[in-house]
Amino acid sequence: MEQQYGQTGTVNRPALTYNGDGGTFFGILILNALLTAVTFGFYYPWAKAKKLQYIYSSTELDGSRFAWHGTGKEMFKGFLKAVGVIVALYITFFLLMKAGMIAVAFIVYFAAIIAAVPFAIHGSNRYHWSRTTWRGIRFGYRGQRNEFILLFIKEMFLTLITFGIYGSWATINLRTYIVSNIRFGSGEFKYEANGSDYFFMNLKGYFLSVLTLGIYSFWWQADMYRFMVDHTYLQHEDKTFSLRSTATGGEFAGLLIVNAILLIVTLGIGYAWIETRTLSFLMSHVEIEGNVDLSQLSQTEEEYRNAMGEDMADLLDLSII
Repeated sequence: MEQQYGQTGTVNRPALTYNGDGGTFFGILILNALLTAVTFGFYYPWAKAKKLQYIYSSTELDGSRFAWHGTGKEMFKGFLKAVGVIVALYITFFLLMKAGMIAVAFIVYFAAIIAAVPFAIHGSNRYHWSRTTWRGIRFGYRGQRNEFILLFIKEMFLTLITFGIYGSWATINLRTYIVSNIRFGSGEFKYEANGSDYFFMNLKGYFLSVLTLGIYSFWWQADMYRFMVDHTYLQHEDKTFSLRSTATGGEFAGLLIVNAILLIVTLGIGYAWIETRTLSFLMSHVEIEGNVDLSQLSQTEEEYRNAMGEDMADLLDLSII
């Protein structure tokens, strides 16, 4: 892999390479769909585990592949717990409704949902990162559940009372908390961004997309991806490396337009190739800038096998990682 050195002596190189094959991925998805259907959905945790294992094993950093060690059995246990919580919530809601306590029923329902979302985000991150390794070095998430729940509630409250205007600051604050608590062995991820910059970037993107009848939305997508990537860096001892997105709006347009054509022409069958193209595109357009020696990272994180948060996130249709 070619390395390019800038004037500061730091290394510029592709951060990630995705080597997945659309045909192989299609076979995995088809088998997963069939087994999930014939088992009335109970195979889903194993299906998700096989999908993630393939995606991670196809992703390469500095010549070595990632590995995802989560299992269907772990995720099935978490799935049962998550379903149990959801069922208990609905039973409570209908019992309160039947007792004529309509206002109380809705208050309990929405309060439970508000609490469930940060619980799912926290639990999913803790489980997912713990089951991810590279060269035997385990990732980890050190956020505190109660601390994150309180932060989430505060940020959502401020977003609500400002009629959504505070949403940009809420997004950045939550992202900062999550990313800054992710560990890569002895390396620490950091995220440093400004809510005002994010707000005005999205404001510009919205109005220009409207004025151009949606054409500018591709450049807006590139700006959002760049904003997420460019404010992330890894710190190890006194060294750091930053991530830099090289994707342009024109390249995003090419990716998304071709993806849409493939989806329509193949009547959805081409989804595996679409996801493969997207992952390859996103990873190939991120570069490393810095002087961290990845071989010096050491194991510091513990295993965490409770997948309830991961499954709760799926049930609530939350995209976490």
